[in-house]
Order: sequence, then C-alpha cells, then structure tokens
Amino acid sequence: MFNDFWGFVWVFFWAFAYIAYLFVLIYILADIFRDKGLNGGLKALWIIAMVFLPFLTALVYLIARGTGMNERAAARANTEILSEDRASIQAQSYADPQAEIAKAAALRDQGVITPGEFDAIKAKAEGKKF
Repeated sequence: MFNDFWGFVWVFFWAFAYIAYLFVLIYILADIFRDKGLNGGLKALWIIAMVFLPFLTALVYLIARGTGMNERAAARANTEILSEDRASIQAQSYADPQAEIAKAAALRDQGVITPGEFDAIKAKAEGKKF
C-alpha cells in the first residue's frame, strides 16, 4: 500500500473521497430534518433508504431535491442575516431618548460639545429631523 509514492497518493485520494462522501451524507440528513415540506413518513423513508443504500440514495436525493437544498440553505442564510440586522436595529431604536438628552446636556455643560451639537442630538433623540 505504501510501497511507493503513488500508493501513498492513492490512499490519500480515497481517504479524501470517503470523508467528502460522509460530509455529503451528513448534509443530506440535516436537510431532510430541516425540510418543513416533507412529512414524517417521507423523512423516515429517506433515512431508511440512506441506511440500506447510502450511495444510491445520496445520488438520487441530490438529483431530485438538490435545487430545494440550495433554496433552503439560501433562505436559512438570509434569515440569519435578517435576524442579526433586526437585533442591531432594535438595540439602536430602544435607546432611551431622555437618557441620550441628559448625556448630551452633561457634555454641553462640560463644554465638550457646542449648543448646536446638543440641539442636533436632542432632535435626533426625539425623532425629529434637524
């Protein structure tokens, strides 16, 4: 097996192919469980088929439901991005306007900001355009 260089390369090639195949099987199983369009019986049939004929089932699944896998993955990615954006927007929008005005007034009194800057901060905190 490891007698020469090409035997060594051949072993690594098949090890890589096997690991890639396992990743595909795991990704298919995750997709089966995440798909809300499949009922429990169909999910069970796909899993039983993957146990007894894993290579053929993976090939059929990728051909039959490959575009759906891509759409579900894209939708899941968009949902995660939107939830992150929503969280950052909520963190900004839930700021207490009175606390912001009080901080700005303290900065104005210390001479850190000008009265014009204070008015701009106050208008922004109150939701007005300045």
